[in-house]
Amino acid sequence: MAHTQSLNIVIFGPPGSGKGTQSQKLLDKFQLKHISTGDLLRAERAAKTELGKQANEFISQGELVPDEVVIGMVRNFMLNHSDSEGFIFDGFPRTVNQAIALDSMLDENNTKITCVLGLDVGEHELVSRLLLRGRSSGRIDDQDENTIRTRFKEYQTKTLPLQDFYQNQGKYYSIQGAGDLSTIFHSLCASVNNARK
Repeated sequence: MAHTQSLNIVIFGPPGSGKGTQSQKLLDKFQLKHISTGDLLRAERAAKTELGKQANEFISQGELVPDEVVIGMVRNFMLNHSDSEGFIFDGFPRTVNQAIALDSMLDENNTKITCVLGLDVGEHELVSRLLLRGRSSGRIDDQDENTIRTRFKEYQTKTLPLQDFYQNQGKYYSIQGAGDLSTIFHSLCASVNNARK
């Protein structure tokens, strides 16, 4: 599986912080594979794998897919791409329990998270970005200001404990996520290079 020198990045940030845009640029620059748990779930379900069937049972009952199923999917993806330079985890882990499970899975394979990049964008900026995106893309969840603010609060409640978890490991880098895209990208790359030293 992935060798010790592999680069494993977790990208963090509230809805509308630019995770998708910046992930793509990082993937291209560092030749990484993208791990989005949403995509993995869809792929495993479509392929009717054992994990996909397990996930289906929970999803069909409107329940969240348990961590061990999600971790199993991440493990499969990493095994299938073991020749990769490393991975970007997008939208995962979402909870401290998932982060602990991810750490132990990576340990088993002699690799670890290199750094966690947190895109820091104020609530006011996010709301205006998402409302704009809602108008141009037609995404319903981006058109209502109250919904957006609720998502932001949910992000803060659930994801901020993760920030502490990775800060305690010395792996968390906070990056100003407002402003010029290439400036933000430059800051992200500088943090990655710093973490690799």
